[in-house]
Amino acid sequence: MHDLLKILWISTIAGLATTFGSLLVLLFGKPKERVLASLLAGAGGVMLAVVTVDLIPNAWKIGPPLQVSAGFALGLLFMFLAAKRLNVPTNTLPLSRRQRLKRTGLLIATGIALHDIPEGMAIAVSQEAAPSLGLLIALAITLHNLPEGMATTVPLKMARIRRWKILLLNIGIAFFTPLGALLGLVALENVQNSLAFFLALAAGAMTFLVFAELIPLSRERHPHYALLGGSIGFIFFALISMLSPL
Repeated sequence: MHDLLKILWISTIAGLATTFGSLLVLLFGKPKERVLASLLAGAGGVMLAVVTVDLIPNAWKIGPPLQVSAGFALGLLFMFLAAKRLNVPTNTLPLSRRQRLKRTGLLIATGIALHDIPEGMAIAVSQEAAPSLGLLIALAITLHNLPEGMATTVPLKMARIRRWKILLLNIGIAFFTPLGALLGLVALENVQNSLAFFLALAAGAMTFLVFAELIPLSRERHPHYALLGGSIGFIFFALISMLSPL
């Protein structure tokens, strides 16, 4: 019971970093368009670094190739269907920028929620293997979640969604990390296979989000700022991922 409570505590703190990142944006004020472009592209760079440096290599290392491939394909398919479902019917008219920003924010939230499940599982499994390792991974995940909360909030705020709704959404996202920790404890005996599938699923979802939503939207008005933000986000998070034990 002591380990269960500790795992739930550290995974909840790591998850709530998403909410804290959201609060920073809500309190900071409406960003300028070039700042938005940089943040959106930066979020894309962060997610691409997590996929290429963290999720796919770890999934490939611990899971059967067929399972990893299936998880990645299902992640792509899930986000493709989610994007279609979030399209606002406007007959033959394209989505407005506000509608695109709203959809992007919701898709980012979905991708982060999927990503938080294997992160919670990783905390639980590591804590069971070595108590100090679970805490270190939770700290690394906290660093991951701060900009993810900001990435969710920026497009939704620019789409003029009410602040309390944005905050509630990020609070909801935060609890996917302890949910993943619980799933990790339940599936501990088969955790390697389960974890590989969820890692690949999150990788597929985030890959779709980066190339289908974040990059096109960030480059729409300020492509140079988008390139700068994306490069900084990728390099910064690649370094964090390589230096962290996750």
